[in-house]
Order: sequence, then C-alpha cells, then structure tokens
Amino acid sequence: VKGVDGEEKRYNVIMITVESLSGEYLEYLGSKRGKIAPYLDSLSNSSLFFTNMYATGTRTIWGLEAIALSAPPKPGQSVIKRPNSENMFSLGQLFKARGYELKFIYGGNGYFDNMNYFFENNGYQIMDKRSMEDSEITFANAWGVCDQDLFTRVIREADMSYAEGKPFLNLAMTTSNHRPFTYPDGFIDVKSPGGRVGAVKYCDYAIGELIQKARKKPWFNNTIFVIIADHCAGSAGQTELPVLEYQIPCFIYNPHLIQPQKVDKLVSQIDLGPTLLGQMNWTYQSKFFGKDILKMTPSDERAFIANYQKLGFIKGDKLTILSPQQKARYYTFNRLTGEMIEQV
Repeated sequence: VKGVDGEEKRYNVIMITVESLSGEYLEYLGSKRGKIAPYLDSLSNSSLFFTNMYATGTRTIWGLEAIALSAPPKPGQSVIKRPNSENMFSLGQLFKARGYELKFIYGGNGYFDNMNYFFENNGYQIMDKRSMEDSEITFANAWGVCDQDLFTRVIREADMSYAEGKPFLNLAMTTSNHRPFTYPDGFIDVKSPGGRVGAVKYCDYAIGELIQKARKKPWFNNTIFVIIADHCAGSAGQTELPVLEYQIPCFIYNPHLIQPQKVDKLVSQIDLGPTLLGQMNWTYQSKFFGKDILKMTPSDERAFIANYQKLGFIKGDKLTILSPQQKARYYTFNRLTGEMIEQV
C-alpha cells in the first residue's frame, strides 16, 4: 500500500472500542429510543463518519480481531483465543515498527477471552483492572471499572508517552454498556442500573468527557480519536444472521487533522485499520484483507458478518450465508427495514 507523495504522519492514536454500541442507538440510523447518545450524534458531524459499516461478529473478541488484524471472520473460535496467535501481521505491528508505544487498556480482567495474552504477544503493554490502584477506581461492577475511570487511565498513559517523547497507540475497550448496566449516578438523567439505554447514555457522556479533557492536553492537536463498536447489542443468540443487528457506528476524529465527511459505502470493521493508515499517509507492505474506505471503488464495497457457525457476505442488497455441512443460502435484504427474503 502506497501513501501519496509527502511524508508519513506520526499522529498519536486513541482507539476506543465500545461495548455493544449498536448503530440503532444513534440518530444516523433513526434511533427509535430517543436521544440517548447526544455526544456521539454531534461528533458524527465533525468526524470522518461511516454510516454503512458492519461488525464482523457477535462477541468482543471478534470485533477486536477484525480491528487488530483486518481479517474477515472464520467459523468457530476467534483467532484471539486460538493457539499460535503471537506476532501476527497486525495494525499494532506497523505502529511498533515506527517506534510507537502500544497500550491495550481494559476496564475488566483481560485474562477473559485470552485478550491480554493476544495483545501482549502482539506488541502491546497490557493494562487492565488489576493494574489499577484502588485510588484510580471510583466505581466498578462485575465486568470492570466504569468508563470514566478507564478513560482517566487512557489520558494518563497518553501523558506519560508524550512526556517521554514517544508517539502512542492506545487501544481502550469499554465495559459499562454490559450487564448489569450499572454506572456512577449523577452524570446522566437515568439512574443506575439504567438498562441498556442508561448504559449507552453514560458511555456517551464518558466519551464526551474524555475528549473535553484531551482538548486541554499538549498532545491533542496531533492525536486521532477512533471510536467504533466491538459488536451490536442484539445479535448474540440468533441462529440466522439478521443484517441490521450488525450495523455499527465508526468515527475518526480530530478537528485539526481529519476532514469531516459522512461516508455511506458498504464496509466492514476490517476496513478500519487500512483507512486509519490512509489518513496517516503510510506506505507499507500489507497482508490485510481490509481496504482504505476512502479509496474504495463501488466494486470494492462489501461486508462480512458471522456468528459461531455461520458466515455471511454482503454485497449490495444481497446476503450469502455459508453454514456447516456445506450449506449455502441466499437472501436479498432491505437496508432500512432489515427484511430478508430468501432466494430459492
């Protein structure tokens, strides 16, 4: 992959993967739940914002795999939990080769789903709940610390890298938008536990607070913020692949570096990495399956969706589903309603 003429940019990156942030919670998909993500709704107008992006899977590790490795889903277990997942060709590897500090920052226990092992063996320093001092934790539940505590740590780590003169890639994984949906009271107008709506609203508030605090930092003007969901909230138990329940928002934001634009191309989580690198004008040898969204032609547009047993491929309004025993089914679907009609 070749950047355009001119130098590579050494922007810092803070990437936030948000637990279960379905597109349906935001106004761009016509949220039917009222205004529950006002900050992200406003950010969509000042970001490079992708309005037709799909998550590859139904679990956090599938989302992290797609983002880290830019690889389509495979049947069965995520690569993150499979053996021989060390030193893979990944987004982190390209940053590491350019002298970046890589940090995976998680509010829960990163032993879960082998996340710590995978990221540690692919070049990241690991920071999860166990690496946090009691004084850093103002609120926690069974899943981990609240998103505000997580983001306080993200900013602290950015400050430390900046003080050492090192560019950084901080990958943060949130937990507040997860059962039991508890969070600190007093920040939003829904008391805890506020169900999914309250949890999304709280996470939205915490992201807004993170960016407001970051604005005051000397590294802000040279730092790209990426906000993307790991997966949607509703598709985990499905036997078929309901297309609309894989739609997720994705933002690339910095008012000094990123030209705001709404992009409606049909794309997948696996395209985030190459698109980010395109914004930084990097030239690199690629093994990625994903593509720079802004350079895609209409014939490049497609998305992959999956659950444990079924793999889906979306092209235009057509969906092909492969399942065990070499079965294949074909559908057309309506992007607005989600209605799927099987083609016999």
